[in-house]
Amino acid sequence: MPGNGAGMGGRKSEMSSTQQVRVEDVPTRGRFEVSVDDRVVGLASYHVDGDVMTLPHTEVDPSVAGRGIGTTLVEAVLTSAREQHLTVLPYCSFVRHYLHEHPTDVDLVAEADRPHFGLELAAS
Repeated sequence: MPGNGAGMGGRKSEMSSTQQVRVEDVPTRGRFEVSVDDRVVGLASYHVDGDVMTLPHTEVDPSVAGRGIGTTLVEAVLTSAREQHLTVLPYCSFVRHYLHEHPTDVDLVAEADRPHFGLELAAS
């Protein structure tokens, strides 16, 4: 699957001894896609305006639920935002949940925006 923007294109991690998980930024579609064995099973849509990445929606195929694929996808998106020195607006509830579970990444949300997303205590 082609994709040539800034991001995690080509990042692979082992799901098991037989499955390859890959997250790729597809800027022409405004989303990151996560694939398992070259089959797209999820996406995280985004929009970048200046130095802010808005994250409105993430979805993963229910057939691969419970395997950590959504977490892998969000990790890659936030890593890309950090590498590009962007702040994020986590409108997606899954991304907000991830940030509550991984408070070291809350710094990607501007301090003034954290209360809007219920993240003011997550950074403490």
